Amino acid sequence: MEKLTNKEEEIMKILWQLKKAFVKEIMEEITESKPHYNTLSTIVRNLEEKKFVGFTAFGKTHQYYPIIKKEEYYKAFINEDMVGYFDNSYKNLVSFFAKEEKISVKELKEIINLIENGK
Repeated sequence: MEKLTNKEEEIMKILWQLKKAFVKEIMEEITESKPHYNTLSTIVRNLEEKKFVGFTAFGKTHQYYPIIKKEEYYKAFINEDMVGYFDNSYKNLVSFFAKEEKISVKELKEIINLIENGK
Protein backbone atom coordinates (compact mmCIF):
# COMPACT_ATOMS: atom_id res chain seq x y z
CA MET A 1 0.00 0.00 0.00
CA GLU A 2 1.30 3.43 -0.94
CA LYS A 3 1.76 6.19 1.66
CA LEU A 4 -0.45 9.15 0.82
CA THR A 5 0.50 12.81 0.78
CA ASN A 6 -0.79 15.01 3.61
CA LYS A 7 -3.50 16.47 1.35
CA GLU A 8 -4.53 13.00 0.15
CA GLU A 9 -4.78 11.83 3.78
CA GLU A 10 -6.92 14.87 4.58
CA ILE A 11 -9.29 13.99 1.73
CA MET A 12 -9.39 10.33 2.79
CA LYS A 13 -10.27 11.34 6.38
CA ILE A 14 -13.21 13.30 4.98
CA LEU A 15 -14.33 10.36 2.84
CA TRP A 16 -14.01 7.94 5.76
CA GLN A 17 -16.20 10.28 7.78
CA LEU A 18 -18.80 10.94 5.07
CA LYS A 19 -18.76 7.34 3.68
CA LYS A 20 -19.53 8.69 0.17
CA ALA A 21 -19.41 12.16 -1.31
CA PHE A 22 -19.25 14.27 -4.43
CA VAL A 23 -16.23 16.57 -4.85
CA LYS A 24 -18.43 19.54 -3.89
CA GLU A 25 -19.32 17.85 -0.57
CA ILE A 26 -15.67 17.08 0.13
CA MET A 27 -14.81 20.74 -0.54
CA GLU A 28 -17.42 21.84 2.02
CA GLU A 29 -15.65 19.79 4.71
CA ILE A 30 -12.19 21.29 4.14
CA THR A 31 -11.66 23.93 6.80
CA GLU A 32 -8.19 25.30 6.03
CA SER A 33 -6.44 26.17 2.78
CA LYS A 34 -9.21 25.06 0.46
CA PRO A 35 -7.83 23.98 -2.90
CA HIS A 36 -9.40 25.07 -6.16
CA TYR A 37 -12.26 22.76 -7.20
CA ASN A 38 -10.24 21.36 -10.13
CA THR A 39 -7.25 20.68 -7.87
CA LEU A 40 -9.46 18.80 -5.41
CA SER A 41 -11.02 16.85 -8.25
CA THR A 42 -7.52 15.86 -9.44
CA ILE A 43 -6.54 14.73 -5.94
CA VAL A 44 -9.66 12.57 -5.69
CA ARG A 45 -9.00 11.06 -9.13
CA ASN A 46 -5.42 10.30 -8.02
CA LEU A 47 -6.84 8.50 -4.98
CA GLU A 48 -9.05 6.53 -7.34
CA GLU A 49 -6.03 5.60 -9.50
CA LYS A 50 -4.17 4.51 -6.36
CA LYS A 51 -7.15 2.25 -5.52
CA PHE A 52 -8.05 4.11 -2.32
CA VAL A 53 -11.46 5.26 -3.55
CA GLY A 54 -14.07 4.02 -5.95
CA PHE A 55 -16.94 5.89 -7.51
CA THR A 56 -20.49 5.64 -8.72
CA ALA A 57 -21.17 7.63 -11.88
CA PHE A 58 -24.22 9.85 -12.11
CA GLY A 59 -24.02 11.14 -15.66
CA LYS A 60 -20.91 13.34 -15.86
CA THR A 61 -20.45 13.55 -12.09
CA HIS A 62 -19.04 10.96 -9.70
CA GLN A 63 -19.83 10.11 -6.12
CA TYR A 64 -16.69 8.79 -4.42
CA TYR A 65 -16.38 6.30 -1.57
CA PRO A 66 -13.41 4.78 0.27
CA ILE A 67 -12.22 1.33 -0.74
CA ILE A 68 -9.46 1.16 1.87
CA LYS A 69 -10.59 1.19 5.50
CA LYS A 70 -9.08 3.82 7.78
CA GLU A 71 -7.82 1.18 10.20
CA GLU A 72 -6.19 -0.76 7.37
CA TYR A 73 -4.32 2.34 6.19
CA TYR A 74 -3.17 3.44 9.63
CA LYS A 75 -2.09 -0.06 10.57
CA ALA A 76 0.10 -0.22 7.47
CA PHE A 77 1.95 2.98 8.35
CA ILE A 78 2.01 3.19 12.15
CA ASN A 79 4.68 0.49 12.24
CA GLU A 80 6.72 2.35 9.61
CA ASP A 81 6.56 5.56 11.66
CA MET A 82 7.39 3.69 14.85
CA VAL A 83 10.51 2.18 13.30
CA GLY A 84 11.62 5.53 11.90
CA TYR A 85 10.92 7.74 14.90
CA PHE A 86 10.77 5.49 17.96
CA ASP A 87 13.37 2.76 17.30
CA ASN A 88 10.62 0.17 16.81
CA SER A 89 9.53 0.56 20.43
CA TYR A 90 5.97 1.09 21.61
CA LYS A 91 7.45 2.09 24.96
CA ASN A 92 9.36 4.92 23.28
CA LEU A 93 6.20 5.92 21.43
CA VAL A 94 4.07 6.12 24.59
CA SER A 95 6.92 7.78 26.54
CA PHE A 96 7.16 10.48 23.89
CA PHE A 97 3.47 11.34 24.22
CA ALA A 98 3.64 11.23 28.01
CA LYS A 99 6.63 13.60 28.07
CA GLU A 100 4.91 15.96 25.64
CA GLU A 101 1.80 15.82 27.85
CA LYS A 102 -0.27 14.55 24.92
CA ILE A 103 -1.55 11.63 26.97
CA SER A 104 -2.88 11.76 30.51
CA VAL A 105 -2.24 9.44 33.45
CA LYS A 106 -5.89 8.40 33.22
CA GLU A 107 -5.43 7.43 29.56
CA LEU A 108 -2.24 5.53 30.38
CA LYS A 109 -4.13 3.59 33.07
CA GLU A 110 -6.85 2.80 30.52
CA ILE A 111 -4.17 1.47 28.14
CA ILE A 112 -2.68 -0.68 30.91
CA ASN A 113 -6.16 -1.99 31.72
CA LEU A 114 -6.73 -2.90 28.06
CA ILE A 115 -3.39 -4.73 27.94
CA GLU A 116 -4.03 -6.58 31.21
CA ASN A 117 -7.48 -7.65 30.05
CA GLY A 118 -6.17 -8.80 26.68
CA LYS A 119 -8.23 -6.43 24.56
